[in-house]
Amino acid sequence: MNHKSGQLRHTPLPCPCNPSPEAVAYDGGVESCLVGAKQVGMLTLMNWRSRLLGVIVLVALGMVLARVFDAYGPAATEQWYPKPAVVNAAVGEPPSDARVLFDGRSLQHWRSRDGEAPAWRIVDGMLVVTPGSGDLISRDIFCDVQLHLEWMVPELGSGSRGQNRSNSGVFLQDRYEIQILDSYQNPTYVNGQAGALYKQASPLVNASRPAGQWQTYDIVFRAPRFGGEALIEPAYITVLHNGVLVQHHTAVKGDTVYWGNPEYTPHGCAPLRLQDHWNPVYFRNIWIRSLTE
Repeated sequence: MNHKSGQLRHTPLPCPCNPSPEAVAYDGGVESCLVGAKQVGMLTLMNWRSRLLGVIVLVALGMVLARVFDAYGPAATEQWYPKPAVVNAAVGEPPSDARVLFDGRSLQHWRSRDGEAPAWRIVDGMLVVTPGSGDLISRDIFCDVQLHLEWMVPELGSGSRGQNRSNSGVFLQDRYEIQILDSYQNPTYVNGQAGALYKQASPLVNASRPAGQWQTYDIVFRAPRFGGEALIEPAYITVLHNGVLVQHHTAVKGDTVYWGNPEYTPHGCAPLRLQDHWNPVYFRNIWIRSLTE
């Protein structure tokens, strides 16, 4: 009340719920201020609940999208295990997991057909066929393999032709032959020239080099599968001659034979064989890797 005028006036009071100088309450100001503050608090609480709910929805959506991405994104087709074994393969050297069968110094990994020491010779680091002494047999036996060998046929002149010009062969599992022959400008039956699966499959191309030059065979061989006496799956062979593909996953029809048709004889893992065909042929750098499934 204004004592001078005798009139009743509303006296502004500071609002205890809002310290701002502009926030005042009239009449029963504190009560009205509290009511307003309660309403503001309720609105604020609802606003925070809405924000929290939005955050929860976004997190849940992110988790769902992450699972979808894992199931159908690039990571779904990435395989991390089992990790391949580390194999060192320096240029000009056998792979670190290869078994070196001939390194130019020793015939310890080989034997003759009768089990005795081989009669083939080592000359200046080269393995040389001794004509008429018999085939060379590895002491170890093998199933699926990767084989590397280097060979050279000597210059014999024009007197030797066809199958008589530096004939030899490498036999996988002692029975499946890849022919070795001087096939440079030397006509013969095509399934008997260098790179042929002898008498079964001619090479895709003739990659032969002239006599006196070193040549390479890189062979991948998958052994046949037998169930008792029955053939379940034939052998397959891939050959690169001087780096050129000449046999491409060729199905082997059976044991190599000179007469008649090839047939399979059930067997297990077996040795590697180098053929003595009564001709001087040279070998070096022979190594082999066992391929396991």
